[in-house]
Order: sequence, then structure tokens, then C-alpha cells
Amino acid sequence: MSKDLKKYIAECIGTAILVLFGCGVAVITGGDIVPTALAFGLAIVAAAYAIGDISGCHVNPAVSLAMLLNKKLSGKQFCGYVIAQIIGALCGSLLLWAVLALCGVDKAVSGLGANAFIVDNAGGMWASILVEIILTFVFVYTILGVTSDKNKAHMAGLVIGLTLTFVHLLGIGWTGTSVNPARSLAPALLLGGKALTQVWVFILAPLVGGALAACTYKLLNKK
Repeated sequence: MSKDLKKYIAECIGTAILVLFGCGVAVITGGDIVPTALAFGLAIVAAAYAIGDISGCHVNPAVSLAMLLNKKLSGKQFCGYVIAQIIGALCGSLLLWAVLALCGVDKAVSGLGANAFIVDNAGGMWASILVEIILTFVFVYTILGVTSDKNKAHMAGLVIGLTLTFVHLLGIGWTGTSVNPARSLAPALLLGGKALTQVWVFILAPLVGGALAACTYKLLNKK
């Protein structure tokens, strides 16, 4: 098995873990902020220490885009990572849907942890875009900073997980917190309807936030 294929499989597994546990806790707690934020953060900690040495544990197209812009990934690898992340997110959402279905819970009622605009109007759309750009910028900038120093490598997974937790603490009450296009796309595809019509924001805004983080890191942190 090639190194790149191992990376793609690892990204698929890691993203599935993130979506299943993060969105799963959001569903069973009714979106309770603290448990949901901790679930997403701890899922990243677990994935980071499980697959970090294989793929770097991006499990997020916005992170992979930042790595591409900082020349840590080739264009081919970037495409492979994103495809693997989307497949993993779909697997995680399908597993969650299957468990809920066996329990007699309709997917539309559960929401599958899908994201939504702060308010369902044009102002809510723009506010959601701004929030997601800011949250993703903070998250990705932290990742770039903590993974750039080999002396911090042993702490990277914990720092990244805690950062994901704290951006969720702010964002859950507004958009449900995406900061991850794959995590948002998967439940939207399964739900359809409003979730699918709004998902473009939760794909575009995190990618913009990730790109801004990469550019800022190159400007301020690289010597």
C-alpha cells in the first residue's frame, strides 16, 4: 500500500470519527453547547494521536487547503485528502443515521447535527459567513502554529482539540459551528431541504477562513 493511500484511508477514518461522535453528541443532547463542544474537541484529540503520524490528521478540507497554500501538500494530495474527508464524513453521518433509524428516530427530527444560518434571512446568512470565517481562522491559525515546531509535536493533538472545543463554545449557539466543509456537507446531503440549500455557506466560509489563516501565517510567522 502506498504512503498516500494510507494517508487517505487515515483521513477517511479520522473524519468519520469526528462526525459520528461530534454530531452524535449534538443530536442526543439536543445541541447542548458544552457536551457538543467537548465531543468535537475530544474526537480531534483521539484522531490526532491515532492517525497524526500517518496523515497529519487534517480531517478537514479547510485545514488541508491551508497546508496546500503553505506547500505542505501537493495539489494531488490535496484532492485525495478532500475526497477522503468527504467520504469519511458521509460514513460518519450514515452510521449516525443508521443508529437513529434503529431507535425509531427520524433523520429530519434529529437534524443529524447539520449547520444552519443564525437567522433565516439575508442578514443571518452574512452573519453566519462572518462567524464561520472568524472561527475557522482561529482554529486553522492555531493548527499551523502548533504543528510548525517539532518541540510542540507531542502537545499538538491536545492543543488542536482544545481549540476546536473553544471555537464550538462560541459558535454552536449561532451556526452549530462548522469550521469544516466535510463535516457540514455530509449531514446536509442526507437531510436535503433547508440544510442542503444553506450548506454552501458552511463550505465556502471555512475555506475562506482557512486560506486567510494560511496567508496570515506566511506573513507573520514564517521567517
